Amino acid sequence: MTLKPMNELLVEIAGQAEKALLYEVALTPKPGLVDRNNSGAHSDMDFFTFLDSIVSLSPYLYQYVKLGIEHKGTAKELFHKVRSMGVHAEKAMLAATKNINTHKGANFSFAVLLGATGACIGRGLQPPFTQNDTQEVLSYAQEMSHGLVTDDFADLAAKTSLTYGEKLYLGYGITGIRGEAEAGYPALSELVLPFLRANQSQPIESLLLKALLLLMSQVEDGNIIHRGGIDAWQTVKMEAKQLLQDSHEGNLKELMYSYDLVLIERHLSPGGAADLLSLGIFFAKLENLF
Repeated sequence: MTLKPMNELLVEIAGQAEKALLYEVALTPKPGLVDRNNSGAHSDMDFFTFLDSIVSLSPYLYQYVKLGIEHKGTAKELFHKVRSMGVHAEKAMLAATKNINTHKGANFSFAVLLGATGACIGRGLQPPFTQNDTQEVLSYAQEMSHGLVTDDFADLAAKTSLTYGEKLYLGYGITGIRGEAEAGYPALSELVLPFLRANQSQPIESLLLKALLLLMSQVEDGNIIHRGGIDAWQTVKMEAKQLLQDSHEGNLKELMYSYDLVLIERHLSPGGAADLLSLGIFFAKLENLF
């Protein structure tokens, strides 16, 4: 196999991450989420807000990969580097969206996973990835994130002002995307990527809509819990599972349009599932699944 120049790899990997974010927002119809049809359960953002956000993050996606490729220290040291870069990315995002949080969770995860991808490429990994290559990246991300929940949530009781994630951890023990990262993103390795690999012959939009329903039916979603509480989250999980069972090519979009209206009425948005879907799309692109 001919090895590609590092700069070419940098551009390719960052480009696949940008495409993944674009695929996710363009996917329509998504229940409760911003798509090409409407703004879902959101009153402060739309499809174009997301496009502005993705463009603002694009240079940082490149930087996360670059930091990983050039890194010589421990995995934990790389985590601190990409997280520091992530703060700058988030500021750029908020400037582009007039202080609307479009991609805070996705930016965190892409910082970790692109850093990990870069580190593995620096050690000889080359796209297209095999399933084992993807697992190597996820394992490195787990190493990067070791102790993250404990580190971030220490001394919360003494704080006077808490973030949504901190409130969910204190109230319910929910670790959110930090816990997902520290566990090596099992929602990707055990759920969405096996599904995408097994069904890659399906039309891409149907495949990704079903993958979204799969994630909604199983993953911990802080966005839904914050808006509606634990009961609303459990209800959405059951409904998404039923929709996935009931869906086929002829009626999938019709079911999704109907459920979109339901979640809009309830003011619920499965943003956590959407973020994980964009990460799944990224690795699916690196594996040439579609």
